[in-house]
Amino acid sequence: MGHKHTKEEILAAALETALDEGLSQLSFGRVARRLGIPDRTVVYYFPTKVDLVSEVIGAMGAQLLAQLAAAFREKSGDHRELAAMAWPVLATPEADRSFALFFEANGLAAVGRDPYRALIPNLVAGWIAWASEFIEGDAAHRQREAETAIAMIDGLLLLRLLAGPDAAERAAKNFGIA
Repeated sequence: MGHKHTKEEILAAALETALDEGLSQLSFGRVARRLGIPDRTVVYYFPTKVDLVSEVIGAMGAQLLAQLAAAFREKSGDHRELAAMAWPVLATPEADRSFALFFEANGLAAVGRDPYRALIPNLVAGWIAWASEFIEGDAAHRQREAETAIAMIDGLLLLRLLAGPDAAERAAKNFGIA
């Protein structure tokens, strides 16, 4: 007897569960209820909660990279140009859910919670490496500028979530990227 849902469908449901309810509420039971399947079907594909969370974080990272990819159509000279390309794509209500989840994972990593403390630094390092490919110059320059762009974007997005879109837009204008 085959399973009613594929691993990809279960992962998509797990990501939606985390986006709707937060990583702290992610469980086999909540994912199973979302799909109307037994918990053991989720466990079949994701044997431990660490496996489930790791895959959800990876899917979240891929989703955020896809949003950024739409912004990065050409190479930029520095962090400000890169952030200016990204800001209009990322500063949207549609992106807010993904970034709320990302910042929740950051907080869990910052206080040393497993598996976040290993996953999130690797995720951020991957984004920096990816973003550096969209900056002109030698490798050291690209690395520095990508780190600065990611820090600027993350700061603005966190401000957007906590203080509201207007505050973030004012700050983006002061940075010269909006």
